[in-house]
Amino acid sequence: MRRLRMSGMRLLWMPFLLLPVIAAAVPTAASAQSTARAARTAPAARSAPAAKARPLQPGMSGTSVKALQRRLAALKYYPGSIDGQFGTDTLEAVWAFEEVQGLPAHDYVTSAMQWALAHPRAPRQFVPHGGANRIEVSLSREVLVLYHNGQVQLISHVSTGGHYYYCSPGGGCGYAVTPTGNFRTVVFMPGWVTVPLGEMYNPVFFIGTAFAIHGDTYVPLAPVSHGCVRIPMDIAAFFHKLVHIPGEPVYIR
Repeated sequence: MRRLRMSGMRLLWMPFLLLPVIAAAVPTAASAQSTARAARTAPAARSAPAAKARPLQPGMSGTSVKALQRRLAALKYYPGSIDGQFGTDTLEAVWAFEEVQGLPAHDYVTSAMQWALAHPRAPRQFVPHGGANRIEVSLSREVLVLYHNGQVQLISHVSTGGHYYYCSPGGGCGYAVTPTGNFRTVVFMPGWVTVPLGEMYNPVFFIGTAFAIHGDTYVPLAPVSHGCVRIPMDIAAFFHKLVHIPGEPVYIR
């Protein structure tokens, strides 16, 4: 009987013993539900935006520059050595590419140029039946295209007549204009050649010994020559080896 009474007493005590445990558990569950609700309603944390890559430009180096040089060379522009160094040669090739694609010329690789490198268009031909080997110069685009066996062999940025008024030290005045028309190479003179209006490097003359395609240390985007067709020095070093002299057709439009 005592055992029964003791068991009965324990049963009576049990609810009182469980009350503190239940009371402690209720706030904990409520806290957990509140935390979960807050997690669902809180705005998602924003990740920091990725740093925007700098456009390729002179002075930069690395694999991206080397890839640019390889692409330009494959399209027959001359970026200089494929060395991953963005120097003057590469910049002049960038200018020539932009000129052919009809893009505004910049001193860096724009996003529009990046797209055009993947979807390039060929240079516009002025005289498609002018001969398998020929030179075409665009005064509006300031670009020269050399064809060999009917295929583009070289594309170069140029600077032509600036249309300013000048007077020659040897006498006579006039406007700096590059003549348009159909011509042929006449003679090549190696090295620096002194003429009344200054000096030319490795000139390939197409009108007597007055107008030539020649190298110069200053070949800006703007037309600034007295009337000749200036090409970059690095290209002038080998240009005469790519053309027939005399006799290669030269078309200037």
